[in-house]
Amino acid sequence: MKVLVINCGSSSLKYQLINMENENVLAKGLVERIGIEGSILTQKVNDEKYVIEQPMKDHKVAIKLVLDALIDKEHGVISDMSEISAVGHRVVHGGEKYAGSVLIDENVMEALQECVKLAPLHNPPNIIGINACRELMPSTPMVGVFDTAFHQTLPEEAFIYALPYELYTQYGIRKYGFHGTSHRFVSMTAAQMMGKNIEDLKIITCHLGNGASLSAVKGGKSVDTTMGFTPLAGVAMGTRCGDIDPAIVPFLVKETGMSIEEVDNLMNKKSGVLGVSGVSSDFRDIENAAKDGNKRAELALDVFHYRVRTSIGAYAAALNGVDCIVFTAGLGENSITSRAEICDGLQYLGVNIDADKNNVRGKATEISTADSKVKVFVIPTDEELMIARDTKEIVESAK
Repeated sequence: MKVLVINCGSSSLKYQLINMENENVLAKGLVERIGIEGSILTQKVNDEKYVIEQPMKDHKVAIKLVLDALIDKEHGVISDMSEISAVGHRVVHGGEKYAGSVLIDENVMEALQECVKLAPLHNPPNIIGINACRELMPSTPMVGVFDTAFHQTLPEEAFIYALPYELYTQYGIRKYGFHGTSHRFVSMTAAQMMGKNIEDLKIITCHLGNGASLSAVKGGKSVDTTMGFTPLAGVAMGTRCGDIDPAIVPFLVKETGMSIEEVDNLMNKKSGVLGVSGVSSDFRDIENAAKDGNKRAELALDVFHYRVRTSIGAYAAALNGVDCIVFTAGLGENSITSRAEICDGLQYLGVNIDADKNNVRGKATEISTADSKVKVFVIPTDEELMIARDTKEIVESAK
């Protein structure tokens, strides 16, 4: 079985074609600037790069070009579209309707539309991508894999906000959490690396990138996570402020004359380590500036490390102990210094990092000392493979 994984953004599209017999990636690609001048598709097969530069007015045109690239006689990897057994779609928000991945039908499409108000930036392009694929591949089964689904196991005391309860029942205001596919993948992989049943483990997963979230995973189920009603909540991120006193919002509106939309933009796009450092939202740039003595860059890193470290401490309490901590995503997989700084101060939990083992980037490995009571791992995330696995399982069970 060959599964095509599609991840649609507002003007971009990432894809992978995976052979599920051995889970090998046959081809992967990125389409950029959809609906914008300078549209470009870049496909990689092993070390070979195939580039198409031509106008793409919408996602349907982009996906048609993806399919053409996959069956291209010179640069493709399949002879015919019929070789694609199923398509797995990343969908950001499934609300409370979906606690797992589902075969897409009209009812699912209606539910996704209802969730647009909860994810106005993300769900619309996801829906557009699904509709384009259904139109171009009407007989190929489609599966929706939701970022929020993994966190639907949160207990009520973890997901309810201390607001009037009617705001939850009428408007769905609650903690949803995101990055669920990543948290699920790396927690399962950690259990495999430990040679233990995930049902017996307490794991804290740290998905640290420009967007960042942590999850407390007990027995393979998410019991808490840092992102909330939106991806703005939780730890400080590249441009997002994370948790702040909500009274700051009306204060800014009153004192500066900013509109609600302007404050929202400030918190989402001008805050986080960018706002504190004044340097960049890219942690690599901030780390370099800090090495050069930039005090605000140093402060931005300290703020980020502190928030992640204290979140780990909170989740150790939520889990009543912790067996392992996992670092993943761009920063978690590649920043040797951030991992060391975050773990420095967790010795009370029994966390000890081996400096030599921690000198690693982008490779699945244990970085804790032999006598560390809590295992610490670096595990590259693979959301596309997780989506493909779910897609294969659901399509096969539907036959």
